[in-house]
Amino acid sequence: MNKQYSYPLDLSWSTEELASVLSFFNDVETAYEGKVEAKRLLESYKKFKVVVPSKSEEKRLGREFEIASGYSFYRAVQLAKEQEEGKISLGK
Repeated sequence: MNKQYSYPLDLSWSTEELASVLSFFNDVETAYEGKVEAKRLLESYKKFKVVVPSKSEEKRLGREFEIASGYSFYRAVQLAKEQEEGKISLGK
């Protein structure tokens, strides 16, 4: 996968908001490139949703992130919700 992509970010976000969004992006990447605790991913998703409460904005960011990285927010969060416990991996 091309690691030279950039994250879809909103420069109006505060430093704390950027940290929350980046933490979620990193957890999604980890789910694809290795394994991540389902609870950790769901917790970072919850913090991401505080920054991005709009479903349409979440979908837009998700599409941009998936185009750039090949990784899906939706699939990662769905798997974490299904499993709830332990580590999840979407790697091939």
